Amino acid sequence: MFDSTEWLHVYQQSSAGFLLWFVPLFLVIYFVPSLIALFFNRKHLGKIVLANIPAGLSVIAWCALIGVAFSGNLLNKTVLNKNKTE
Repeated sequence: MFDSTEWLHVYQQSSAGFLLWFVPLFLVIYFVPSLIALFFNRKHLGKIVLANIPAGLSVIAWCALIGVAFSGNLLNKTVLNKNKTE
């Protein structure tokens, strides 16, 4: 698909300004599941961060990890509130 020298050529042609905004933006997007877990699933944050490293290479695994990150405390709060009202 791509020759390894093509990526090197693109890297050499990019400016420092482009890299200064692209690299942090890429890392933030790559670790979105970990950032979500920071707020919603702290109990499994370490596991989600470790799973996020290889999962970022697969869109399906990355999306599934977002689901896992959201399902932590949010699910527990819903179940607890349901039990209190009964």
